[in-house]
Amino acid sequence: MKARTLTWLCAPLLALGLGACGAAVSTGGFKGEQHAVAQAISNLQKHVTALEQKKVCSDDLASAVVARLNVAPGGCAKAIETQMKEIDSFEVTVESVQIGGATATARVKSVHEGKSRVDTLKLVKEGGKWKISG
Repeated sequence: MKARTLTWLCAPLLALGLGACGAAVSTGGFKGEQHAVAQAISNLQKHVTALEQKKVCSDDLASAVVARLNVAPGGCAKAIETQMKEIDSFEVTVESVQIGGATATARVKSVHEGKSRVDTLKLVKEGGKWKISG
């Protein structure tokens, strides 16, 4: 599988720019379901920081994302491990959360190499838990 394709499949991690030394995601400013969405992002960062690729695949990513990553050699966990090596460390802040039924979007701000960027992260509710879908 080409590196470019793998990068696209790992877009949820790239969007956050999560790395091994990232700071914790603050969830205190959110209530109810918005807090649950922010917590899902915090959990992803915690698992990435701890280099727990299997937990990223099983606990943090939506089943459709895991299915796409499973086509890579070594499956989801190997694809995440490879992607973790490519991501620099920087802080992540959840700026806002919008919920529409079983889907949500979170505007996430990060700073990388001195440059601020804002990305939109998509989540879906599966089995009662919010999971990263894109």
